[in-house]
Amino acid sequence: MSIDRGIILSPGRVNLMGEHVDYNDGIVLPAAIDRAVNLHFHRSTDGRIHLTAHDLGEECTIQPHDLDQKRTIEGLPLPQWALYPAGVGWNLLRYDYSVEGFYADFESNIPIGAGLSSSAAVEVGFAVLCEALGGWTLDRMTLARICQEAEHDYVGVNCGLMDQFACACGVQDHAVMLDTRNLSYRPVPLPPDTTLVIADSSLRRSLVGSAYNDRRRDCEAAVAYFQAIDPGIRALRDISPEQFRTAEGKLPAGVYRHARHVVEEIARVDEAIQYLENNDAENFGQLMFATHRSLRDLYEVSCPELDILVDAAAGIEGCLGARLTGAGFGGCTVNLVQKQTVGDFIERLGNTYLEKTGLRAEIFATQPSAGAHLVHPLK
Repeated sequence: MSIDRGIILSPGRVNLMGEHVDYNDGIVLPAAIDRAVNLHFHRSTDGRIHLTAHDLGEECTIQPHDLDQKRTIEGLPLPQWALYPAGVGWNLLRYDYSVEGFYADFESNIPIGAGLSSSAAVEVGFAVLCEALGGWTLDRMTLARICQEAEHDYVGVNCGLMDQFACACGVQDHAVMLDTRNLSYRPVPLPPDTTLVIADSSLRRSLVGSAYNDRRRDCEAAVAYFQAIDPGIRALRDISPEQFRTAEGKLPAGVYRHARHVVEEIARVDEAIQYLENNDAENFGQLMFATHRSLRDLYEVSCPELDILVDAAAGIEGCLGARLTGAGFGGCTVNLVQKQTVGDFIERLGNTYLEKTGLRAEIFATQPSAGAHLVHPLK
């Protein structure tokens, strides 16, 4: 059944374990968070799409049948922010789903550019909007893939599926395990006496594109080396840590370091899921610290500011684990903190970071949340 107006919440996401393994057929463990895009909409009578980015104070209008032109009704190029909702509409039309005209005013409290999937939250939120107006439904994995394709093919950003998946498929009080090889997924509970705390370094990511491409090539080189030994190997996921160590001294040093992170991180995710399912917060937290060391020393995507946040967190009572989250080179850390110590943890971490860097970090507690959903269908 279609509706004419409503409010949609579409969350950001944080990745708890499984960093830089999604393009190596690995398993990731993201969680939707309670920072979200808040989207108010109602059906338009003129059939056009009227978008207002409340936070930016900008708006534009698009004809649904002209979405492929990436232009407003005045013939101007779409502003960058409008490409994300427009791309979703364009890709839904490619799959023969109806895209009705609407007015949409959206705002967000997800930090932009911090690695918390603010753009994916916009995409998934607008897909849910089109679904509500059109009266059709999609399973959430299909919806996530349509949004990912829109970002690839329309916006021009070659992202993995994890961001849109977490925004669409989040589960309250749970992380969600995603197998990027076969796209199976299931919720994994988080310890009930803990809270996730996100620390935004205020350092916006740089060098991500070139560094990402370099590391992806190194992973492919390591796979090619092992495929010459065993043609059945498809990705780094197919190589055990013990098997991988046989390549030391045979692969270039940088290739070996970078691929070693991926192989060992894939193994850590399996271990981490077992700890969470056994409500073992302390050992899960230790794996978070291990992942950060690996991202810093092997994959080489950390930076001094993120290292300061993690090192400071490790010295504060009640912190069970901390690591950078996302691509690296800036952005955020995620911390697993005992609930009764959260207030003190946030204050002490912020003070230490300011003292050591001169920068103010935005630090906030968050809880794993449900994926994008209609919260107020209004008649």
